[in-house]
Amino acid sequence: MIDLAQILPNVTLLKDEPMAKYTAARLGGSADWLYNARGDTNDLMMVVTTAWREAMPVRILGGGANVLVSDRGVRGLVVIDKVNDLHIEGEKLTVSAGMSLTVLAHKLAARGLSGFEWAVSVPGTVGGAVVNNAGAHKSDMAANVHAVHVMDAEHGLVTLNRDQLAYEYRTSSLKQRADRRFLVLSAELMFTLDDPAAIQARMDEHIVYRKRTQPSGASLGSIFKNPSGDYAGRLIELCGLKGYTIGGVRVSPVHANFFINTDVRQATATDYDALIRHVRGIVAEKTGVVLEAEIEWVGDW
Repeated sequence: MIDLAQILPNVTLLKDEPMAKYTAARLGGSADWLYNARGDTNDLMMVVTTAWREAMPVRILGGGANVLVSDRGVRGLVVIDKVNDLHIEGEKLTVSAGMSLTVLAHKLAARGLSGFEWAVSVPGTVGGAVVNNAGAHKSDMAANVHAVHVMDAEHGLVTLNRDQLAYEYRTSSLKQRADRRFLVLSAELMFTLDDPAAIQARMDEHIVYRKRTQPSGASLGSIFKNPSGDYAGRLIELCGLKGYTIGGVRVSPVHANFFINTDVRQATATDYDALIRHVRGIVAEKTGVVLEAEIEWVGDW
């Protein structure tokens, strides 16, 4: 294994770092190398380009939602992007990929910028939301994105407009890239002006709804995409799978499309994977609908 710390002596890198504390489900083995990016974007770019130059696999994570990390861990470098830069100019802003969606929603509300109310209490960061076209409450990132600034391993710094991102339900052209040799740096987002109190009221409604309908606990969020004209949670519940458990992971009794890590000391990513496969198999057998995963499997599976 390449000694990345020797190549980058002035950067704080963690070797064989357990991934559980960096993922929403509190699961996963160790990363060969892990870099916490919290300050300068230039440092982040330097670390990632160095790893690419050394032919080392790189995986970028933000809040750790929607990713199931293998118990065997992740080979290469994992970057936790928490860079928080924000520049607002009228109804348009440029925000770094590491910004929390919830934090950004509150910042926009305080400035009377509407259109991001859907993101309040949604886990994750701008970068992950851009790639996955995250959404809630009948809206998504595609409604806000004007352009995205990306560092590409082959082409350097590039800007992708909304058409080039080819947004569809919970996917984009970036998500479809198998090589993963890109780094979302920032996004240009567009909003409209409104009364801050009215924006806050809508966000409060979303928060109340989310607390009422979605479970608490260590979870990756929605496991399956909603099939056309239906809901994954409804189909899972219809099949009598609410509460079904494998190891330390359980189908939530509150919302069947959420799987909860009920034992953060004993549960494994293998349990989580087995539950996903079991639920998908039973739903396909009983309803004829093959559910498509919304999450991604990361690491040495």
